[in-house]
Amino acid sequence: MIKIIKKNQEKGAALLLGLIIILTSSLFIGAGLSFLTLNSIANAQSKVKSIKSYYISEAGIEDALLRLKNGMQIPSSIILTSDDSSATIEISDSIGGSRTITSQGNSDNRIRKLAVTYSITSDKVDFFYGAQVGEGGVLMGNNSKIEGNVFSNGSISGNGEITDTVTVASNGNTIEDISVGGNAYAYSCNNADIEGTLYSVSGGTIQNCDYDNIEILDNEIEPEEMPISEEQINEWKDEATAGGTISGDYTISGSESLGPIKITGNLNISISALLNITGLVYVQGDIILDNKAKLQLDSSFDLLSGIIISDGKIKIKNNASTQGSGKQGSFLMLLSTNNSIDLNNPAIDLYNNAEGAIFYASHGVIYLHNNMNIREATGYKLAMDNNAIISYDIGLENVNFSSGPGGGWSVSNWRETE
Repeated sequence: MIKIIKKNQEKGAALLLGLIIILTSSLFIGAGLSFLTLNSIANAQSKVKSIKSYYISEAGIEDALLRLKNGMQIPSSIILTSDDSSATIEISDSIGGSRTITSQGNSDNRIRKLAVTYSITSDKVDFFYGAQVGEGGVLMGNNSKIEGNVFSNGSISGNGEITDTVTVASNGNTIEDISVGGNAYAYSCNNADIEGTLYSVSGGTIQNCDYDNIEILDNEIEPEEMPISEEQINEWKDEATAGGTISGDYTISGSESLGPIKITGNLNISISALLNITGLVYVQGDIILDNKAKLQLDSSFDLLSGIIISDGKIKIKNNASTQGSGKQGSFLMLLSTNNSIDLNNPAIDLYNNAEGAIFYASHGVIYLHNNMNIREATGYKLAMDNNAIISYDIGLENVNFSSGPGGGWSVSNWRETE
């Protein structure tokens, strides 16, 4: 009897111990589950706050873009609030035609930061040569010089100097009486002095040419198209026209700003007058810069380049000047669609001591008179008088033209930074 009672007591103790273990385990499991649940809730709340911070930051970016697009007044710093969230927006000054917008969202100290790059839309044109010429070829006077490479679809002749590589495309064309500081590619060569290698096409003639080395090419040198298409030129004309129209001739006699604008007659810039270009200018008639007249891009173009187009002829007289915005890499291009190749009445006529940047006449002749100094010339034909110089600027390899600093803007980069 005593043994039975003892066994029952042992069973009761074991049961009690088991219950204690089970209850203790349940408490630990419950506490663990509670901790996980509370932690999940905290994480979810933190995530919600982070998302709120992101969206308020994004709203700040959109608010700034709307202000820029509509030309609204923009303070140095903008604060946008919504309930318990806020965004601090900063907009940089325009650098190279671009602004950076940053927006820092904050929801209960959860920080999300976004940044976008907002840039003026531009058209890229590559000018790889000091001069690029069509089938009309190049005529060079005594002591004239092209500092840079030259590509011509026609013959090059005269008594001038080209400091770098010269390429003359198409069979039958010639380099003649020219000094070349680099290599020369041509079908034929007559009386030329070439410091580098002469690459002559099989079947061509070589007469009285000095060169360091010679190689004979089996294939014809292919011509190159002009760097600006007719379609692009027409688009630029449309952009200028959208800015308004001046009917008939227009004369600048003092200091004035223009653009974007279309002029149906001639544009005359009088002696010592200044025309400041604030947008694309399209002139259906002639453009004439009188003595000491000045044509320049507005400083707001910054690193961007600008354009003036004429369906007529462009004439720049003694000591007149053309220039970009004043920043390195900004150029002003004067473009004529005129097809005159008569040297007595050229498409672009540049006189003594005028300074300039890019001159373009894909259907006509560009005529540089004595002592001219410009940056780049592209035309159907190029003629250079004594001592005229083209000094190529390496920045012309990548020129971004804009219709104006107030032209179209676009977001080029949208990213989260924090």
